Amino acid sequence: MPTLLIWHGYKFRFYALDQGEPAYVHVVKDGKSLKVWLETMAVARNIGYNEREIERLRAVIAEHQNEWIGVWNDFFGI
Repeated sequence: MPTLLIWHGYKFRFYALDQGEPAYVHVVKDGKSLKVWLETMAVARNIGYNEREIERLRAVIAEHQNEWIGVWNDFFGI
């Protein structure tokens, strides 16, 4: 599972076995998990984060969006 960034204890990563899905990033910390589609920035799943945290995390993801889509494509050979 490639970790893309660790920011204030939040780990931004994707899972190597999820090749058939569109590019996304998981954000995990303290038993919480957020999954965001990179192309649309839509939240696919949220376990435990409040709206304020989600907006902060989506802002971090937006800063790296194009870079992380490239990492995803390189990792899966797309």
